[in-house]
Amino acid sequence: GGVIKMIEAMRHGLLPKTLHAETPSTHIDWETGSVELLTQARDWPVTDARPRRAGISSFGISGTNAHVVIEEPPALTTEEGEEGSDTDQIGTPLPVVPWVLSGKTEQAVRDQAARLLTFVEQHPDVSVADIGRALATERVAFDHRTAITGTNHTELTHALRDIAHATTHTATTAHPHGKTAFLFTGQGAQRIG
Repeated sequence: GGVIKMIEAMRHGLLPKTLHAETPSTHIDWETGSVELLTQARDWPVTDARPRRAGISSFGISGTNAHVVIEEPPALTTEEGEEGSDTDQIGTPLPVVPWVLSGKTEQAVRDQAARLLTFVEQHPDVSVADIGRALATERVAFDHRTAITGTNHTELTHALRDIAHATTHTATTAHPHGKTAFLFTGQGAQRIG
């Protein structure tokens, strides 16, 4: 929950109250230094000097000790006059969106790119995110696959056109189905005796 909590804190610009810590530890000199417990939520303003960052620690019952530092993404900018830029439901510009294509052969991937290009050109009102979601979740994933990325219709249709017309090498992959392996770490079952 800590990672999600901090991502949401960055997104909303609000540092949440420290839970279950109404009485600070007496073993820490809280008067010296700048560390303090947040007894109530506080604004987390954006500064030009540096992006917001947060360190998240997690201590597991089996001795796991993990720490991660996250940083807010850079502000998205769109070029003036750019057509086809997409926004989400609340008007925030979308980040890079992947479109995943697959087929039984490399030529089938190119054919799918051509059909998708025709669809996108005939339906420019369909969101790039909706197309990406449909390609990733509603279609069968065949052995030959490739993916393109972009932030708007213009970038993605340009990449589709390159694949469909074979003007670029399509980096398709064809991998045999992998094997399932089980890994038991930390409790010694992998060792004899």
